Amino acid sequence: MERNKVVLVNEDDFALAEMDKMQAHRDGKLHRAFSVFIFNLKGEMLIHQRANHKYHGAGLWTNACCSHPQWNERVKESAKERLQFEMGMSCDLEHLFSFIYKATVENGLMEYEYDHVFVGYTNAEPVPNILEVQNYKWIAPEELLKQVAAQPQDFTYWFRVALEKVMDLFVGINR
Repeated sequence: MERNKVVLVNEDDFALAEMDKMQAHRDGKLHRAFSVFIFNLKGEMLIHQRANHKYHGAGLWTNACCSHPQWNERVKESAKERLQFEMGMSCDLEHLFSFIYKATVENGLMEYEYDHVFVGYTNAEPVPNILEVQNYKWIAPEELLKQVAAQPQDFTYWFRVALEKVMDLFVGINR
């Protein structure tokens, strides 16, 4: 399921146009995205290592699923569909918050996203799509925070930003 387009938005998440995904990342255009955080009933978070051939963030660790909804898709439904495609799992998702971030990444690309963050619970084990994921693990939030603090370069930028808010709003961990 190739997603070659993104939805350009303004800072209020109003859809403006559709653009080629790579062009939007080269030009640094604000576009809609989503990030899915999954927890099991032990309170562990599912993270995955991005496949080595990804156009950016290859080999980095990140949240359970992240992508871009298409022009004709609702964000939550797109997030659920993509979670199934990337991780082979499904569960109810709840919208936690949205945020805008901008970051220069490798290969001369710019991430400038209006990111919708969702959370879900499941005890199901993922069945990762090898085109998207090279590894995954369940990890206690406290341990994850230690790893991110010690080796931030091993994690995607958007994950590090969203993780702070997820920990504050959802997990309630005081650092």
